[in-house]
Amino acid sequence: MDWGALLTLADNHGLLAFAAVRLRDCQESTVPSPIRQELQEWQRAHTLSTLSMTAELFRLLERFAASGIETLVIKGPALSARCHGDPGMRQYGDLDLIVRSRDIRRTTELMLGLGYEPKVPLPAIDAEKIPGEYVFLRPETRLRVEFHTEYTLRYYPRPLQLNGLFARHTCVQFDAHKVPALSSEDELILISIHGAKHLWERLMWIADIAALASRTPHLDWKRALSSARELGAERMLNLGLRLAMDLLHAALPQEIIAAVNSDGRAGELAAQIQRWLPAAGAAPPGLLERARFRMGLRGGFFPGISYLLRLSLSPTEEDWAESAGHRKLWLLDALRRPFRLARKYGRAREASIPPHEQNILLEEPRHEKKKAWM
Repeated sequence: MDWGALLTLADNHGLLAFAAVRLRDCQESTVPSPIRQELQEWQRAHTLSTLSMTAELFRLLERFAASGIETLVIKGPALSARCHGDPGMRQYGDLDLIVRSRDIRRTTELMLGLGYEPKVPLPAIDAEKIPGEYVFLRPETRLRVEFHTEYTLRYYPRPLQLNGLFARHTCVQFDAHKVPALSSEDELILISIHGAKHLWERLMWIADIAALASRTPHLDWKRALSSARELGAERMLNLGLRLAMDLLHAALPQEIIAAVNSDGRAGELAAQIQRWLPAAGAAPPGLLERARFRMGLRGGFFPGISYLLRLSLSPTEEDWAESAGHRKLWLLDALRRPFRLARKYGRAREASIPPHEQNILLEEPRHEKKKAWM
């Protein structure tokens, strides 16, 4: 066993917490002592980080509730508690919350008062510029908090009505706190769309789908499928469920298995993802391959073209940074975007590593915080 390669791969896929738990239960003679010690040190650091972030999450939710701003927690510790019974079983480096677009200025002012620095300045908000997400950093801890609105969740094929999400919301309880979260059905759709957005490059996201779909009691499948259909995300949901079934043997109701298997295109996309998955995002597909994948997510040629064009012409902060305070330059911002994407993914393709050399990717971590194991 190449233990260094195994743990680096687990880290890259966001599954190091799972590996640590499973290997801890193995006989001492099975796992080398240095590896066991490294994992124990990582678990301690991860636990402290999780406790720190959840404490800050509780503080933020309390302030927002006092200010009358409705928020919902997505992904992160709430999803970890919901799927795995422990807010520390998922690897995450930030906190994600949903607020209404009409509340984003007040949200920014509140976060400024709490000592956070916004990546999207107030003049850009007043000019109605839409980023990929509203990011806030706390300088002393470098904690990152992201707020999402109905406009930043642009990878939803059709406009998202947040009032429905808030009306259907539930609470997830951990550390004796109740955290407002999406309903299980809405969370399942969101993480399916999120995984598709990132080309399902991390096994952690597939594990989330498998756990949420198979371990949630009384999940309303009829409502989940209906909501996905209304949002134009039916194939995205099918793809997430197909990956969970094929790779992790997720236990789903027979009628859901039949419906997912009947979507032949979702099966083709799942096979494509399985070819990309071993690289954990370190060898991204080129621009044209990404475009074809995104079109395939929508279930037809014309819906696929419409979806691709909307994503290609919806500017984010990388496109409007030079005109952040100008309200009337949306068209110019939109026209910049496809050229920037072509440059970005063209360079990524040129720098990608041939498949026969992708095992080398396991030897070096991809992110600054990651360490080379042994």
